[in-house]
Amino acid sequence: MSGQGKRMRLEEDEGGETPSREEQEEDGFDPMAFYKQQQQAMLLQATQHVEQTRDEIERVQEQAEQEASGVRRPRRSAATAATMALSYMQNNDSAMDNRIFGNEKAEEQEYARDREDVEDEEAGEDVVFQTPIAPAPRAKAKATPVRGPGTASRRGRPPGSARGAGSNKPRGGGRGRAKRDWGGDDDDGDFEEMPKKGGQRGRRPAMPTAEDENSLYFIVRTGRASLQQTVDDWIEEYKVDRDGALLKLMQYFISASGCKGKITSEMQVTLEHADIIRRMTEEFDEESGEYPLTTPGQYWKKFKGNFCEFVQLLVKQCQYSIIYDQYLMDNVISLLTQLSDSQVRAFRHTSTLAALKLMTALVDVALTVSINLDNTARQYDSERAKSKDKRAADRLEVLMTKRQELEENMDEIKNMLTYMFKSVFVHRYRDTLPEIRSICMQEIGTWMKKFHQNFLDDSYLKYIGWTLHDKVGDVRLKCLQSLEPLYASEELKGKLELFTSKFKDRIVSMTLDKEFDVAVEAVKLVISILKFHQEILSDKDCEHVYELVYSSHRAVAQAAGEFLNERLFLPDEEAVRDLRTKRGKKRLPNTPLIRDLVQFFIESELHEHGSYLVDSLIESNPMMKDWECMTDLLIEEPGPMEEGLDDRQETSLIEIMVCCIRQSATGDPPVGRGSSRKVLSARETKQIQDDKIALTSHFITTLPQLLHKYLPDPEKMANLLVIPQYFDLEIYTTSRQEKALESLLRLVQEVVDKHSDTDVLETAAQTLEKLCDDQFPIFSRCETNRSRLLDMVSNRYRESLDEYTNLLTGDEEPDQDEVYALVSSLKKVSIFYNCHDMGHWNIWSGLLEIVTRARDCLVEKQPLWVPEEAVKYCLLGCYFGLLWDKNSLAENLGGSTTHDNITDLKDRLAKFMQVSKEMMGLEGAGAQLKEEAFISICDLLIVFGHCGEGSGQAPLKPLAFKPDEGMGVLLNIFIQDHVFIEDEDEDIDDHQKIEELHKRRNFLACYCKLVVYNVLPTKSAADVLKHYVTFYNDYGDIIKATLGKARENNKTNCAKTMIQSLIYKFNELQQETGGVDRGSEDFHAIKELAKRFALSFGLDALKNRDAVASLHREGILVAVNPLENPEDPAGAPPNLAFLEILTEFTGKLLKQDKKVVLGYLDKRIAGGVPNSRGEDWAPLNMYRNSLVHGEGDEGRGASHQAKRQYNRKRRRSGSDEDDDPDDEDFRM
Repeated sequence: MSGQGKRMRLEEDEGGETPSREEQEEDGFDPMAFYKQQQQAMLLQATQHVEQTRDEIERVQEQAEQEASGVRRPRRSAATAATMALSYMQNNDSAMDNRIFGNEKAEEQEYARDREDVEDEEAGEDVVFQTPIAPAPRAKAKATPVRGPGTASRRGRPPGSARGAGSNKPRGGGRGRAKRDWGGDDDDGDFEEMPKKGGQRGRRPAMPTAEDENSLYFIVRTGRASLQQTVDDWIEEYKVDRDGALLKLMQYFISASGCKGKITSEMQVTLEHADIIRRMTEEFDEESGEYPLTTPGQYWKKFKGNFCEFVQLLVKQCQYSIIYDQYLMDNVISLLTQLSDSQVRAFRHTSTLAALKLMTALVDVALTVSINLDNTARQYDSERAKSKDKRAADRLEVLMTKRQELEENMDEIKNMLTYMFKSVFVHRYRDTLPEIRSICMQEIGTWMKKFHQNFLDDSYLKYIGWTLHDKVGDVRLKCLQSLEPLYASEELKGKLELFTSKFKDRIVSMTLDKEFDVAVEAVKLVISILKFHQEILSDKDCEHVYELVYSSHRAVAQAAGEFLNERLFLPDEEAVRDLRTKRGKKRLPNTPLIRDLVQFFIESELHEHGSYLVDSLIESNPMMKDWECMTDLLIEEPGPMEEGLDDRQETSLIEIMVCCIRQSATGDPPVGRGSSRKVLSARETKQIQDDKIALTSHFITTLPQLLHKYLPDPEKMANLLVIPQYFDLEIYTTSRQEKALESLLRLVQEVVDKHSDTDVLETAAQTLEKLCDDQFPIFSRCETNRSRLLDMVSNRYRESLDEYTNLLTGDEEPDQDEVYALVSSLKKVSIFYNCHDMGHWNIWSGLLEIVTRARDCLVEKQPLWVPEEAVKYCLLGCYFGLLWDKNSLAENLGGSTTHDNITDLKDRLAKFMQVSKEMMGLEGAGAQLKEEAFISICDLLIVFGHCGEGSGQAPLKPLAFKPDEGMGVLLNIFIQDHVFIEDEDEDIDDHQKIEELHKRRNFLACYCKLVVYNVLPTKSAADVLKHYVTFYNDYGDIIKATLGKARENNKTNCAKTMIQSLIYKFNELQQETGGVDRGSEDFHAIKELAKRFALSFGLDALKNRDAVASLHREGILVAVNPLENPEDPAGAPPNLAFLEILTEFTGKLLKQDKKVVLGYLDKRIAGGVPNSRGEDWAPLNMYRNSLVHGEGDEGRGASHQAKRQYNRKRRRSGSDEDDDPDDEDFRM
């Protein structure tokens, strides 16, 4: 070859011979022929030399393999390189020809550049061949070589790295039992760097290559073979060629990181691990940021599991010999350690997972070795304890040798674990990537649980304690999950004392963690601490957990319920062994527990949340369904050795019992807990049915006793009367309990007769409605009793009204008893009219008469002739009567319903609506009457507003009731006066404020429904929308929903309503201040309202095209009318500032529509604009600029997508110039 390093080859002439010297001289000197001769000679010589070298290497390797029994043959890198050289010389002819015979200068320059690049590249590239560097001869492995901390090694971190000496050295040169200088904590993981695209100067980009189907990564990822088979095949390959097998394993970790780079055998021979990783980093040219461990989907989730299992299975299969060969583990640990320190997240994440799973597998091996070591030591001691004549000397020696070998193996594994812990875990447990921190916490917990002799120590526990404060919930969760099995073990109790004293407060505080999963796990951990370290938890710690039974999150509350069970509700049969009631009945085992539960409920002072306490305990404590125990405590007289329940305890027990009954019979958790769309499984359904049968069977007989005992107490009766609503009513018939039914019905009637409490009466009416179900055989009996009860209610009303009227007729003043009797009887009428049709009792006209007379009194400004509360109940009774009558007519269409019935109902409806409307408008009417009249009108408008429009409902068409304009105005005035008001009374407590807010929200919802269902025109909502921003916290959700529904009904009308609400606000501002200050806070509030409205249009400008255009048209008309300013003839129109508000909507216009709007604006304001414009004309400039420049200051990005979509369509259908800006009709 030439001195310049050029490679030359001359092709032989086909069928020709080499010319003689005479011929050459005759023809002159031919340089081409000369070069051919030289090349042939050189090629022949090089071929012979390479073949001899390869044969010699193979012979030496075979000889070395025969001499070293049990030691695998060295790597065949040199022979492989020789083969590559020969192949190159024989097969790369065309490249040489191009280099030698190319005549163009450009090719020569390119060759020179390529040669410079080649000199910079490592061996193994396909560009040129370089003589491979043969590996240095390796000494035979010694038993326990010692390498000093400064000794150089074949693998390791390059000089000047951050780690201490020896920290990156492989274990290939020996077992490395010398103490290592671990160095300080490495902060490499505290920042990340994306891999560079491309490589060094002049490096060609890697070309995409087909995936190697024989690679470990491909096999594990695709599941082409079982992991067991894959590991076995690799081990067999390792026994034959451990260099090649190690290369495949190294490539497995690289590929599993998502890197496309390939490690060649040449790189394995000549490069340090750090250099290999650097090379792979350069070839890691993925841009997505995803890699196998983070790619979503079931496929990659399965791969992650297989990836971890492969590593652990590999160690398990190699645990008896290969992991101790001072080669495999040393190289794998060295590679993974340095990969885990990479700035490339994919390398760091994947290698950390592999390294920690490798440690977990080594922990399993250590446990096996430990067991074998204990067995061997026991056998050795047993053999040695024998007398000399019975002792087997050879067996003692074998056991001694085996024991020493196992001890060496244990030391080796511990060294590996210690090295990897300090090289990987210590640096990665605080990695920037939370997934890596989670892996660290999960695996260290596994090590502590399995190999607590080595890892359950404060020097390791501290890492979990520190990470309990991690800012990522999943990491904190993994910490708690690692600690839980440790605290749940009595055996490990002593090793956790110091840790618990340091971190107990943190663990208890985590029960209030913002991540519910973490809070649940923290409660479970506190339960474990309570079981085995009860003395550690203080009463204050326990109280923190107690309160969580009322948490809105069900899992947290149920975990706290488990804590209560362990702390307060442990069964104690000894405590009730001698307890008996007064009549001698033995108390059940749960009696003291239920007493404690009642006391806990009372002390928690959350008496309205009994259902939440019950839900926390009902699935974990059987006492919550011990109906007999509960009713015994209520019915049975206390015995001589116990105290009876006081009134408060009885009330609390009844409330808890009813909550238990409700949840057992329905399976529904309280409001705010659990999914509202939960589908019950067959098992859950059967459990509910069984519970329902059990409670029905018990309470059929005991409930009448309870009702009889607590009949005078309204609070207890309101709860007890709920119970029959959850009965399985079939059992009354199947178990022949008709007498119990009669007793129950009689008691219900007695309750209605004696009580006037609203809750008691409403519960009684609902229970009676539930019992009067025509699906059950008991219906006829219940119907008879219902008729008797309604007779009593209507008769009491008539009697009290007659007595009251007679007193007034005789000029006597009714005393308090007569007034109470009238009000109470009307309350019962309204409540029972709600649940039962009382039309047959013909009291409706009498109720309306009372309301009419009350209205007349108010019109004449005279005192009401009956109490205001009585008039309210009459309004309610009339309202329910109209609903029942309409329902009855609808059900009997084609049957008993006649035209006269419909006409009669229509007349009564008109009378009631007129009276209610007038009642709302009277100043002297009390708040109760106005509120009741408002709700009645709104609901009846919904029911009768579109009456007769449904399928088959045509005969009911005459009942349709449409509100007139005056009614709409009255309803709007009521909303403004009773809903959109500020709370001025500071003395009202929070509970009353919440109740008042609920009432106002109900009023607003009633009004908005009229707009949503097209009973009132959409523009009626303008006075509501103007409060959107001001009252956003109180009513924002209702107004937003109304806006959305109105847009679904008619986009254009909705847009006009929006602009109308802005006009209202603008006019109010003008009237209040006498002008418009564009810098004022009130003006900015109007702009904020406009911005909210603009955002509600969404991104699709095409869909809202007409609506937005009409909005701008209405806004422009307001701004330019009047055009003349009466105060300043040269000034801007007085309403021009409205254009600044309108600017908020410019971004919602399509590009071509902006031209139309601009033309419309110029046409409307033409001639009214002077040449010199002052500050008062700024809104016009702002609005025009937003139209001219294509988009306004606000909403700029929101419309891009829609505008692009529309523009694409316009290019297909026509040009932008098709719109005429001067069109009179403002066409788009």
